[in-house]
Amino acid sequence: MTGVVRVLSIAGTDPTGGAGLQADLKSIAAHDGYGMGVVTALVAQNTRGVRSVHVPDTGFLREQLDAVSDDVVIDAVKVGMLGTADVVATVTGWLAEHRPPVVVVDPVMVATSGDRLLSADAEAALVDLFVHADLLTPNRAELRVLGDLARRTTSGADRAGGATAVDGVGTGGPLDDAALVAATWDVLVLAKGGHDDGPTSDDVLVAPDGRVRLFSGPRVLTENTHGTGCSLSSAIATLAARHGDWEVAVRAAKRWLTTALEHADALDVGAGNGPVDHGAATRAALPPVSWTDAWWDDVAEVREDLLHDEFLRGLADGTLPTAAFEGYLAQDVHYLRAYERLLARLAAESDGPAAAFWTTAAEGCAAEARDLHHRRLAGSHEDDPVHPVCAGYLAHLQAAACTGSTAVLAAAVLPCFRVYAWVGTRLGTAPEGHPFADWIGSYGDPAFAAASAEATSWVERLAATATGAERGRMARAHRRSTQWEAAFFRMPSGFVTV
Repeated sequence: MTGVVRVLSIAGTDPTGGAGLQADLKSIAAHDGYGMGVVTALVAQNTRGVRSVHVPDTGFLREQLDAVSDDVVIDAVKVGMLGTADVVATVTGWLAEHRPPVVVVDPVMVATSGDRLLSADAEAALVDLFVHADLLTPNRAELRVLGDLARRTTSGADRAGGATAVDGVGTGGPLDDAALVAATWDVLVLAKGGHDDGPTSDDVLVAPDGRVRLFSGPRVLTENTHGTGCSLSSAIATLAARHGDWEVAVRAAKRWLTTALEHADALDVGAGNGPVDHGAATRAALPPVSWTDAWWDDVAEVREDLLHDEFLRGLADGTLPTAAFEGYLAQDVHYLRAYERLLARLAAESDGPAAAFWTTAAEGCAAEARDLHHRRLAGSHEDDPVHPVCAGYLAHLQAAACTGSTAVLAAAVLPCFRVYAWVGTRLGTAPEGHPFADWIGSYGDPAFAAASAEATSWVERLAATATGAERGRMARAHRRSTQWEAAFFRMPSGFVTV
């Protein structure tokens, strides 16, 4: 199989998302499959247990199944909760007609909470369903039920003769049941060891001819095991369709489930047996989330529009009127004096290297206002009033300072670093004799780019430890500051929208 495998889950629902159809779809997606779902039962359940079950009309069930198979090529099917004999018969009939390449049946009879999920007559109807299955994945309680069903089916004859011993796993008990079930219905059976004791959780794949393969893994000490059977079986179905080999699929799925169990407690979902973390392995493989990069991307259009502004175009090619540039610098002096105080406040609210960085940045603002600007202005424009744009920007920054959140203030001051450094890279190096070479050089200076990167790093750390609500305030403060930065550049031309 090449490309994304298409996997159909035929199962009941779980409104809390930890088991059933919802868990199947998460598991399929975690293994880069395209998940589809046909609902067999609507289950009112949570992590504490099952409250009630509603089984839709089997005619509608068949319509769901046909709607998928009439339109989509199905690479694998995972069958979960069926509930009644009529539902079992309907699914069996559909499988007999279509027989997808991979069929995994998780014979949902007993939930992790102990609730019985399959009627007695439905258990008997499973005999016909198993004929169309490749792999059964019962839990320990379900394996006992299936073993009894197999004994009744074969009138008590042990056709399998017991499973062959394998590295540390003896025969008897669950393995005998698995071997009997495998031989009775000519199907692979995964005898899972999640309910055993000891430091390892050992699953055994039993073939119809009695051959076994042991899959050992560390036992994860957690009570959050809701939906483990659903999740494992749908993962195996997806991986079997991709790899074309059951042992490769089971091994990979078990490793994935171990990771999902290791991270289950951190989910903090429900007060009972919570779900596993289906996304843990995928999350670990992804690059770390960068909050500041997301904010930077959020203002991409604002930044790109800057490059078409009259002020920057004139600055870059040297055609900007001197009066316009000096008026801009006069406002920049007003801005930098206030900005210096805000950076000093950030330094006072920080400690260690962060405080040292913000202190150095504040001192750099003072030097910039004193040297470059005053050298350019030479005492002129000292009486220029604060422009409404400059006043608006400073009012916004002061409001961020008054939120009581160091993180929000840091996010608000960051665009001054990043936007100017970004503009510096776009303006490039001014040629000899360029009228604004000193200003262009100051913002294209590698040292300023390094300061911008360090400021971004400190804000990123604050975002990583912020609450979701505070991080939202940071994002909005950053966005608004970037809009004010754009308005500041447009200010000399008199065309300003904020």
